[in-house]
Amino acid sequence: MTKCVETIEHKGEMLALIVRSDYNRPGISFFTPHDLSQQLAYMHHPAGKVIDAHVHNPVHRTVNLTQETLFIKRGRLRVDFFDEQQTYLESREWAAGDVILLVKGGHGFEILEELEMIEVKQGPYAGDGDKTRFVGRIPALIRR
Repeated sequence: MTKCVETIEHKGEMLALIVRSDYNRPGISFFTPHDLSQQLAYMHHPAGKVIDAHVHNPVHRTVNLTQETLFIKRGRLRVDFFDEQQTYLESREWAAGDVILLVKGGHGFEILEELEMIEVKQGPYAGDGDKTRFVGRIPALIRR
């Protein structure tokens, strides 16, 4: 049985945060520490709840590393995690309704069932300068 909220860590640092589709808590739940450049929260409110209208103030932020959030709409996906030296660490599978925040380290994907997902990440996109591609060497028997 998988946990509703799970972190993937390596050497005490968060590589990813997974929120499974069955997560359900009333109110607002923030999953990320306040210093991450990508914040992830879950909201569950009853009908009739009013969230005050607001604008976001200009706040200077420095982003040194692209973080991305994936929303799995349909299908199944395996994500393989690598450290900064491109060494394989572990793999996880996701299904429709799951959300993952990729914080740092490397990652690769294999589509297990036809997939639809939405990706959100910081911009502006830097093209080829935004990532370093590598051959992910995964053991024949993937660790889980």
